[in-house]
Amino acid sequence: MKYFLTGATGFIGGVLARQLREAGHEVNAVVRSTQRAKELDDLGVALYEGNVTQKESMRPAMEGTDGVFHVAGWYRIGARDSSDAVAVNVSGTRNVLELLRELAVPKGVYTSTLAVNSDTGGRLRDETYHFSGRHLSIYDETKWRAHYEVAEPMIREGSPLVIVQPGLVYGPGDTSSVRRTILQYLTRRLPLLPQRTAYSWAHVEDIARGHVLAMERGKVGESYAISGPSYTLVEAFRLAERITGIPAPRLTAPPALLRVTSMVMERLERVMRLPLPETYSAEGLRVVAGVTYLGDSAKARRELGFSVRPLEVGLQETLLYEMRLLGLRATPAS
Repeated sequence: MKYFLTGATGFIGGVLARQLREAGHEVNAVVRSTQRAKELDDLGVALYEGNVTQKESMRPAMEGTDGVFHVAGWYRIGARDSSDAVAVNVSGTRNVLELLRELAVPKGVYTSTLAVNSDTGGRLRDETYHFSGRHLSIYDETKWRAHYEVAEPMIREGSPLVIVQPGLVYGPGDTSSVRRTILQYLTRRLPLLPQRTAYSWAHVEDIARGHVLAMERGKVGESYAISGPSYTLVEAFRLAERITGIPAPRLTAPPALLRVTSMVMERLERVMRLPLPETYSAEGLRVVAGVTYLGDSAKARRELGFSVRPLEVGLQETLLYEMRLLGLRATPAS
């Protein structure tokens, strides 16, 4: 099979490209710079310069393919500049899906997110849940718009599309705030953890495989939550402590304190440019103030055969990978 892929230089997209090539498929990937995509070139991925924000730039790469994986997305929590969020997440998704329809590609898989459900209040939400309140971040809002204002209407108009919704994705090669938090922990610079903040964790290899399963077995018009077991950040880093021997922070911040601090930061940000990490921005604090992004993957397990490795297995691989890069040695707790 020949597949078209966006986001191939990203975390999920890069692993997906490798899995597709290892399975013997041809892959056409649109990238902003072919010179900066050497790893994809080494895999035998056919590279085309283009951008999801420029519809016609993707047409040559998508023509004649058997399926489309639209993985590319803008993801910056607490970013001072969010001007690309709508262009990439909303307009870019529209561009990809319009081309899929115009070129009569048989099937597409679009990467949404559990974040379209916003804070789930400690409850597992499945694909029938529809959030309609105020969003916690620009990312959540623009991915919600792409999901409900672009992808689902195009499905109703006949586009052969399947939607997948990952939860928190972790693993070697990550470049997100999740990795930054892990690095802070490993270097003993993580001062505290938020209380009650929780995610449905899934290793990037399993998430990429979930995309392949959605292409091969997913029903057109359906959405699938592809997420793993749910852990709070406190629980996850207690597990990390057992794996590495490095103490997890004992200081925890209650949600009310984080919400108040977020409101103070929001007011300050309106009048001055603060030289602080994005994690400590108003938005960065707001999304960890006891917030839970939890999803129920029962449908994906049942219909796709989707599964994920236990967190302790995937987290051990991830932590030991990062420790090797840092020159650290694990001393697991007995």
